[in-house]
Amino acid sequence: MNKGKKVFVGMSGGVDSSLSAALLKEQGYDVTGVFIKVWQPDFIECTWKEDRLDAMRVASELDIPFVTLDLEKEYKQGVIDYMIEEYRSGRTPNPDVMCNREVKFGAFWEWAEAQGADYIATGHYAVTDHKQLLMSKDTNKDQTYFLWTLTSKDLEHVLFPIGHMTKDEVRNEAQKRNLYTSSKKDSQGLCFVGTIDLKTLLKEYIKQEKGEVVDETGRVIGQHEGAIFYTIGERHGFTIVTTTEVSTPYYVIAKDTEANRLVVSHTKPLSSEEEIVLEKVSFVQEEPGEGVVCQARGRYRAPLATVTLHKDNEVWKVTRKEGELLFTSGQSVVFYDGSQCLGGGIMK
Repeated sequence: MNKGKKVFVGMSGGVDSSLSAALLKEQGYDVTGVFIKVWQPDFIECTWKEDRLDAMRVASELDIPFVTLDLEKEYKQGVIDYMIEEYRSGRTPNPDVMCNREVKFGAFWEWAEAQGADYIATGHYAVTDHKQLLMSKDTNKDQTYFLWTLTSKDLEHVLFPIGHMTKDEVRNEAQKRNLYTSSKKDSQGLCFVGTIDLKTLLKEYIKQEKGEVVDETGRVIGQHEGAIFYTIGERHGFTIVTTTEVSTPYYVIAKDTEANRLVVSHTKPLSSEEEIVLEKVSFVQEEPGEGVVCQARGRYRAPLATVTLHKDNEVWKVTRKEGELLFTSGQSVVFYDGSQCLGGGIMK
């Protein structure tokens, strides 16, 4: 059934994409490994060459063709520039969402289709089923939160070979096949850009300005390096200087980028406004009906809340009914019906 079907696998040099390529070859696909080269900041230690070499080694082990695809321009414009402008405007974007939309399932597919590909594949923890996007078997690793921009049309040519597996199963299967990357640690950091910390990258492009940290009463209790660098719910990176309660952490509960001020509290922010206005809304399949009740999360791995999704003069809004849905301008809110990812939008 799969024999002769041409699939290009995005191979990052990690175990997930390595096993994905191996499984697809075993299933009879005509597999080509593709290392996607993206823009890298010149002020950090370069790691892409090592990752590319690891991917190349696995391709050699699998005896499949290997190609390096240069998408530096697309990544810089679609992910990095977008992210920096969002932070400058006081919002907190999801660069991994844009990386998936613009690079992995955008420019990569356009290139692969031009090469005659029937499919592209990645090592994402997600499942496709009849043009539906479903949560991974490994709920702790599930990545549908970052894939909400995919549509049923995208899913017609996308394969997620390991979505039905847990991380432990992936490593075990990779070890059974003696894949070079079977014991390689997972990468941590911005999508594709090595292990760089996000704030380290931002500080190269956005000027740091120290500001006040205040408590809920407005009392100044510390300082920070620039309000735009912080996210609601964060509890690191700022200094508290006028309190004896050092053993109890403070959380950012609000930020005023114009005044360059953070508001912190000992109580972790949990609830959002009752109604959140959305922009750039996208659904995997057709738009849901008016007033549909579903589940949603506003952060990766956050517990699902029960919400009502409705449209008001062509503007999508979400109303929280039960559970917690933390509001942060620029972050994604993603909707679910059980294990099915319905789509999402960006909190305005």
